[in-house]
Amino acid sequence: MAANKKMLMLPGDGIGPEVMHEVRRVIDWMARRRAVSFDISEDLVGGAAMDVKGTPITDKTIADAAAADAVLFGSVGGPQWDKLGFDNRPEIAILRLRKELGLFANLRPAVVFDPLINASTLRPDVVQGLDIMIVRETVGGVYFGEPRGIETLANGEQKGFNTDVYTTSEIERVGRVAFELARKRGNKLCSVEKANVMECGLLWRQVMTKLGEREFPDVQLSHMYADNCAMQLVRNPRQFDVIVTGNLFGDLLSDLASMLTGSLGMLPSATLGAPDATGKRHALYEPIHGSAPDIAGKGIANPLAQILSFAMLLRYSFELNEDADLIERACSNVLASGLRTADIMAEGCARVGTHVMGEAVIRELDKQAA
Repeated sequence: MAANKKMLMLPGDGIGPEVMHEVRRVIDWMARRRAVSFDISEDLVGGAAMDVKGTPITDKTIADAAAADAVLFGSVGGPQWDKLGFDNRPEIAILRLRKELGLFANLRPAVVFDPLINASTLRPDVVQGLDIMIVRETVGGVYFGEPRGIETLANGEQKGFNTDVYTTSEIERVGRVAFELARKRGNKLCSVEKANVMECGLLWRQVMTKLGEREFPDVQLSHMYADNCAMQLVRNPRQFDVIVTGNLFGDLLSDLASMLTGSLGMLPSATLGAPDATGKRHALYEPIHGSAPDIAGKGIANPLAQILSFAMLLRYSFELNEDADLIERACSNVLASGLRTADIMAEGCARVGTHVMGEAVIRELDKQAA
């Protein structure tokens, strides 16, 4: 059996525990059929941690995440925690993990599976074959910049303010991740900002241009304003291969791109740190669909994004590319068989719940391994 790798699983809130359970089944299958096993630990985060431990994430959980080879994250949040103070929101868990582990590069693929081409709100001829990777910077920009806050002015009005700020080194490190990904794909990178109205955006464009000329002259680099990029993603999304952008624009554009595929329930993500001297890097993997509290506990959530996040974990943290390919093909083949959870249901297909969809993935893995 292959040497064990340390993995921390953080199911979180809402549908997180349900879809994470289906990943456990895939992991068990790998141990049986692929001789690959993991040292797995599990902990509470988000609202679940708030209820038990009085904080969205403990220092021990942060330390365990830092010691792990990879973190598989579910989702956090729900209406029962909406009235908590800003520092006690369940979302603080993921923000702290990103910041304290230095997880600066979020990779969000937007891939249209052929069986789901009609699930997109765009015409099939616009999205067929779509395969975009959006690289979003995640520990800088307006979400973390200082000064920030809400203050009361002399006239009694309140003022809320946040600062969008990036340094040369912060732009370069996420830029390198994007350039390197582009080299492995279509050798084309689009850098997105608002250089026309923001000094921070102008610096981003200048740094990306110099980085490309200096270290990646073989990669075709283009620049686009964020508002135009949003329009172009809807107008002609296949013009893009890899997109790199800052925290705020990346948050917006990656969600927009995800819906080109037809469902948030289908899309995984990875957030990577910088490699150390041994080549190891902190990494966290999560679906982008959120906790979906309205369907939590009903057994109808789509587990495929969580399973595909695990496939990304195998690929980027453990270099188990063949195993990642197996899982991705299994998910695609299950969709091709006509099985659908509620979020991707279509006429002529069979509607199934979370457990049955997970079971179908296991059966498909068995077929591929036969």
